[in-house]
Amino acid sequence: MSDILSVDQLSISFHHGNSDTHIVKSISFVIPHNKTVALVGESGSGKSLTAHAIMRLLPYPSAFHPSGSITFESRDLLSLPLKKMTNIRGNEIGMIFQEPMSALNPLHTVEKQIAEALKIHQANTNTASATSSIKEQVLALLTQVKIQAPKTKLKAYPHQLSGGQRQRVMIAMALANRPKLLIADEPTTALDVTVQKDILDLLRELQAIYQMSVLLITHDLGVVKYMADHVLVMKQGEIIESGDAKSLLSNPQEDYTKQLINSHPSGNPVTLAHPIEELSTLLSTHHLGVKFPLSKPLFGRCKEFFHALKQVDIDLKKGTTLGVLGESGSGKSTLALAILRLIESSGDIHLDGKKVSELDGKSFNAFRRSMQIVFQDPFSSLSPRMSIKQIISEGLHLQGNLDQVDIDTKVINIMEEVDLDPEMQHRYPHEFSGGQRQRIAIARALILNPRMLFLDEPTSALDRAVQMQVIELLRKLQQERQLSYIFISHDIHVVKALSHQIIVIKDGDIVEQGLADVVLNSPSHPYTQKLLTATL
Repeated sequence: MSDILSVDQLSISFHHGNSDTHIVKSISFVIPHNKTVALVGESGSGKSLTAHAIMRLLPYPSAFHPSGSITFESRDLLSLPLKKMTNIRGNEIGMIFQEPMSALNPLHTVEKQIAEALKIHQANTNTASATSSIKEQVLALLTQVKIQAPKTKLKAYPHQLSGGQRQRVMIAMALANRPKLLIADEPTTALDVTVQKDILDLLRELQAIYQMSVLLITHDLGVVKYMADHVLVMKQGEIIESGDAKSLLSNPQEDYTKQLINSHPSGNPVTLAHPIEELSTLLSTHHLGVKFPLSKPLFGRCKEFFHALKQVDIDLKKGTTLGVLGESGSGKSTLALAILRLIESSGDIHLDGKKVSELDGKSFNAFRRSMQIVFQDPFSSLSPRMSIKQIISEGLHLQGNLDQVDIDTKVINIMEEVDLDPEMQHRYPHEFSGGQRQRIAIARALILNPRMLFLDEPTSALDRAVQMQVIELLRKLQQERQLSYIFISHDIHVVKALSHQIIVIKDGDIVEQGLADVVLNSPSHPYTQKLLTATL
């Protein structure tokens, strides 16, 4: 059987002023019919660029191909007229992007976005019967990707959906016209373990139904093992190893491949000087609750509420890490936002014995310095218009009382502490890798010398090798500064590597809590058992 796609000696370069940068260097591979080929490697290896080249989505003419061809069913995609290429995109080749929140249009409803994918490739869509037919197709697609109550999601906007639901909408759009080849670029990176497994199972099921070929781009070897028939290992723009998935993963030949396979987050949390029960408490909550109105208030009162947190009690000891596990929408991030007083809550919050939940905004500002947060996606949390120096020092400027010389010194010192070259302080976020951007976010949080950090999925968008570097950095900082962490994650491997205690949240309730070893090795609640079972 012939291959559906053949890439031959493909190179990708970029013009930068008077010089050129060569990123992808003469790579060749094929994708057979109805098979899954995984392209794996670290961030910056050229995986996504290769996928975008197949779709002709690179920023031409600043991007160009010094050599190579991409042949899809006997057609050379690189030389096709743009109109013909547009007909292939979304029709014969579909693509699922890494981050659905940025790939979906925030101003359009789910129905409109999926319908658009259908209308582009279908004739006579302006009649009333055609409009009705397209709506039926949209509903059928939402049902097929297993979105619950699909009719209620038609008028929803992306921000009103969970991460898993947004990814399902992306899959529905990619499969709207039943493509022959599906490119899935990190389709489960930011999803929790149970949703990740559901999405992968869905892709396998739809692949069998449509008899599709799949190019899966990922840095997660657990996903590769679960999904792929064939593996291509990419490093610095070159394919250094390829082969049958089972054989390659069990018997890798290249040192780099061995490093990728062995780069699961590992190790133990920081060793404590005393048993955890003997340590004093830094932060505690009592009956912490958060609710959101489900309907517009009538005469100033609202009858229906969604309870995002339900009387949650936590106890964070000084110098320790409290891991928070749970699925998307369970209330993990809401817990952090409530403690930071960034959303309205009920119940008590104590910081170092002081009840801070009753303080007004101005009085609470004095405590904000003690509690800082590092977000999941550093690229969206760092201003693209500010230099790294401006980003890191912003908190110091807001606090006042320091002259520019002191601020400059503190920026240099904190950059060195998080293993960033101070010479790079005048660059902008887009000039850094994902791991470097996360170090910048950590530096911004630490420059105010806080006592605790909220770490909200800080490694989920990073490849495994970079994850390990960030984990080591967090361990080092905790030991040197005696920091306390509330570490929010869906990745059980990462939580295990950092946490002394763990709470498991489901639907706003803590369903299990205790010492990390006990919770992870002998879970008592069925939900915790489900999370552990779903880990790839």
